[in-house]
Amino acid sequence: MKKVLFISSEGGHLNELSQIDFNRYDYFLVTEKTKATEFVADRYPEGKFDYLKYGTRKTPIRYFFVLLSNYFKSKKIFKTFKPDVVVSTGTHTAIPMCFIAHKNKTKVVWIETFANRNTPTMAGKIVKRFHLADETIVQWKEMKDIYPNAKYLGPIF
Repeated sequence: MKKVLFISSEGGHLNELSQIDFNRYDYFLVTEKTKATEFVADRYPEGKFDYLKYGTRKTPIRYFFVLLSNYFKSKKIFKTFKPDVVVSTGTHTAIPMCFIAHKNKTKVVWIETFANRNTPTMAGKIVKRFHLADETIVQWKEMKDIYPNAKYLGPIF
């Protein structure tokens, strides 16, 4: 069974990611720890998920340290779980894990969010610029103009 690490930030990104049937895989879920993600502990068994710190670019100095902390925690999670594939709907929370997976030659699947129909997310731009994703999936046909090599599969929810 493939080991798949699913990672996203809170909110809509996590909602989109949660539409995937994790039970088809030996999975591990990573998201941010916020009030909005408290349901994760009720929905998924202990040992199948972990949290990263929540950060926002609205507080740039604090955000830098949150990103740094999340990078090291992501590295530890990656080393412990040893995934075959990392799947993400974004956003900034997932970027460190994508870099780690790419560096370790682990397949990365980037699913650009349904929320953007004509423009890439900032995280999507980073993933594209640094060639971090082995496969990009878009949920709008219009996004094929931005990600010509992406697969259009329609909405995931």
